[in-house]
Amino acid sequence: MKIKLIRSAFVFTALLAPLVGVGGALAESTIKIVSSLPRTGSANAQTTSMVNGIKMAIADVGGKIGDATIVYEDWDDASPQRGNWDPAVEAANADKAISDELVLAYIGTYNSGASKISMPKLNAAGLVMVSPANTAPSLTKQGFGEQNEPAVYRPSGKISYFRVVPTDDVQGAVAADYAKDIGSKKVFVLNDREVYGKGVAAVFEKRAKDIGLEVVGTDGIDTKASNYKSIVTKIKQSGADLVYFGGTTQTNAGQLAKDIVSGGLKAKFMVPDGCYEQAFIEAAGSRALEGRAFITFGGEDPKKLQGKGKEFYESYKKTYGGEPEGYAVYGYEAAKVVLSAMERLSKAGTPLTRESVRAEVAKTKDFVGALGTWSFDENGDTTNRTMSVNGVKDGEFEELKVVK
Repeated sequence: MKIKLIRSAFVFTALLAPLVGVGGALAESTIKIVSSLPRTGSANAQTTSMVNGIKMAIADVGGKIGDATIVYEDWDDASPQRGNWDPAVEAANADKAISDELVLAYIGTYNSGASKISMPKLNAAGLVMVSPANTAPSLTKQGFGEQNEPAVYRPSGKISYFRVVPTDDVQGAVAADYAKDIGSKKVFVLNDREVYGKGVAAVFEKRAKDIGLEVVGTDGIDTKASNYKSIVTKIKQSGADLVYFGGTTQTNAGQLAKDIVSGGLKAKFMVPDGCYEQAFIEAAGSRALEGRAFITFGGEDPKKLQGKGKEFYESYKKTYGGEPEGYAVYGYEAAKVVLSAMERLSKAGTPLTRESVRAEVAKTKDFVGALGTWSFDENGDTTNRTMSVNGVKDGEFEELKVVK
């Protein structure tokens, strides 16, 4: 089956057809920004909200940088066969962006494992990449993954990958601390065997041991399994009073939650931000989550954002007629930081090229945005480290604690 890579195009005025050199200035007046996110499968509601945020950021500048028209293309990095992000599709998206000389920015990915595919390609091409959702520390920091990480993602020797969301070395530690705060003593740690899930679970496990929690078992799950009754039995035998799952809605967190309840396990259930979406609540069912599930997230409840964040929230509801998912504001912020860099270059009379945009994004300091005031550090990571812990009440997320 042929996979459709471009889901939609968002254009403010008629699309022109000029050429642009990879290292040169725009020949005419068109700039392309593309996003690569899983648009097929259960992540669709979350990523639609993110795409809406990107569109809002472009609308904020009237769809133009100077005299240049912005063309936005919404690409899918998932496949129907997987129902989730697909390595082959993400690789094709990166190649497609590189070959189109009008593309000056790549917003994505949603999944950390997907970025491992596209990061080295885009870096070699000098194309800036800003992720609204990746949290695996190994993408940017040494000591969290393989020995060659993150250098393997930077063949050019320059930083071209940036992210506007806090990393899992923060999230996993916050989760373990909260587990102890609510009286947990014995924890069982599961993961989905993917880059993101394994990474955040490892951080949780280490922090748990450091603060005196007993890790009574660890395991990886088959994300395509129809049920997890055997794992639940194993957890019951361990005496765990809290189960931590490093994974996402798409890697079967909802089914795991349901089986914990149906199996009679009284333990609490904790998951990371890959489950901070309405699709997780729908997959698990409120009965399996209310009063016993905890979800960490790299930010705050959209309703509680202040300043520009509050403006974003109110504008989103007015524009789209509904509540934004948690990552909508991160899609907005990722696009805003790229557009702000382009505006600075335009006002300074500097030609907009892949290299000039990359370098200007890297200079982002004290950016006043919807997520507060933050900067990119030397690794391309945000200095914003706000985290929240959430529960579920009446079928919706309920913010329980904010950790700065």
